[in-house]
Amino acid sequence: MSPTFLRSATLVVPDVEVATQRFVEWFDYSVVEQGIVTQSLAAFWLSPGSAGRRYSVLQPASLAPVFLRFVEGLDVPGYQPMCTYGWAATEICVQDVEVVNERMLRSPFKIIGSPIALDGFPTVKAMQVRGPDSEIVYLTEILIGGPSSGLPTVESLIDRPFIMVLACSDLRKSIAWMKEVFGLPVSDPVKIKSSVLSAAYGMDPDEKHELCIVKGAGQTFLELDQCPESATIRPQHDDALPPGVAITTMIFPDFERLSGKWVMPPVTREGIVYGGCRVGMLQTPDGALLEVLEGPTDAIRL
Repeated sequence: MSPTFLRSATLVVPDVEVATQRFVEWFDYSVVEQGIVTQSLAAFWLSPGSAGRRYSVLQPASLAPVFLRFVEGLDVPGYQPMCTYGWAATEICVQDVEVVNERMLRSPFKIIGSPIALDGFPTVKAMQVRGPDSEIVYLTEILIGGPSSGLPTVESLIDRPFIMVLACSDLRKSIAWMKEVFGLPVSDPVKIKSSVLSAAYGMDPDEKHELCIVKGAGQTFLELDQCPESATIRPQHDDALPPGVAITTMIFPDFERLSGKWVMPPVTREGIVYGGCRVGMLQTPDGALLEVLEGPTDAIRL
């Protein structure tokens, strides 16, 4: 199983049970943990209003230790996915995107981007869907893999999240932050066509958008996108998690490097996502929540 720095994507949904069942039925995920958000965890998330809310954690059919976590929250009037700064989408690797496309046509997920080889990235073929809770999911087939590709080995039709997409107000500022905080390799920015992003902003489909990728443990696990000028700060309820993808959780071996950068200092937490490890909270330059687990990528127990 391919190593990864990515551990979990946390999405806010109005009904945890309904969202969970949707991913169980259409993505072949299974429920591995359910519960109520404690006051301690909600405070750690900088969202005390999330205390007492239901949550569930799902794992892909491949049993890869990378999870989707749904947390119950209220709808936010005016929220438009992909049009605000912060975590914009969850990218999941699949074995055959055409087969997945046929499944999505029968599902409650709306296809917002049909399968196509990505502009500038000929090693992958991807589609994009929007769920009933406005969750944006990229579904990506890896055409050319292997250890040198920085892409995972896919072990089920719909496998694990492997890249989280971060929408940035200032791409170069975010790149500098990633390099300074983590010291991880970040690619030079490139401009590519993205029909989904152009459609979200009402732009010409041939418009090009700037992005770069971040690698850890030899694997691509973050994509940083430059937002168009019309992007805004994400609206959210006071004391609550932001709508859409609220938190990305990653693994990092060098907590000493992160000393003095925490917005919430590391504490030991139990549960399937945290595995009894220390976890601290960072915020990106645009305020997106980034949980960081301590330890090498193969040391987090299930």
